Amino acid sequence: MTYCLGIRVREGLVAIADTRITTGSETTTAKKISLHTSSHGTIFLMTSGLRSIRDKAVTYFEEVLEEEGHNFNKMYKVVNEFGIQLRKVAHEDKESLAQSGLAFNLFTIVGGKFAEDSEHKLFLLYPEGNWIEIGTAAPFTIIGNSGYGKPILNRTLSFESTLRFALKTGFLSFDSTRVSANDVDFPIDVVIFKNTTGEIIEKRFEESDLKEISAIWDKKLSDIIREIPETWIDELNHESRSAGQFISFDQ
Repeated sequence: MTYCLGIRVREGLVAIADTRITTGSETTTAKKISLHTSSHGTIFLMTSGLRSIRDKAVTYFEEVLEEEGHNFNKMYKVVNEFGIQLRKVAHEDKESLAQSGLAFNLFTIVGGKFAEDSEHKLFLLYPEGNWIEIGTAAPFTIIGNSGYGKPILNRTLSFESTLRFALKTGFLSFDSTRVSANDVDFPIDVVIFKNTTGEIIEKRFEESDLKEISAIWDKKLSDIIREIPETWIDELNHESRSAGQFISFDQ
């Protein structure tokens, strides 16, 4: 499984991708995020699904960028092109994959800003090659193992959050997934796009780099749970006594 997260806030974009690849009983590490540059700008691309589909689609896509990159002056155009290449791979490989019992499966997150875009963009592409744009109401999308990491993002993140807050919350979302799913793990690759300057920063973090942050998060969660009022639990004790039962929740 995979954990790839894209966040869009007013200040820019955050992309976080784990690197664990599981094949049968074997576990390896491979990069799931890549940067692609044309004459009009740079995008990041993250994928979740069959590695063979990803590698072939990205190879075709890079070839088109090299030959026709000058034509893509807006993000939606480059996203459309990746969708075209994905459908091309589906035409070539979908039937043979199905004969082997494998579904044609590749979800993709694409983010960046090109010369004619009025603002930075974030897109989610489906295996069929169609896409949606991530807006401001729910300014993030996750592909892969999404269930464990969504709650903290839903509760805390908004389009007005700073890039620093988005990165911090994004990491905690990954960390929540990592401790609950054995198919998601370090190292993680992070890409930041700064809207004010157009600068793109890429960095890999090992578990040792963020071990202290994970420990702080664990402790803060335990502490805040202890601080939550327990009067509603006292009412359960009262109800059990009224019913003639002797059930105690006292510590």
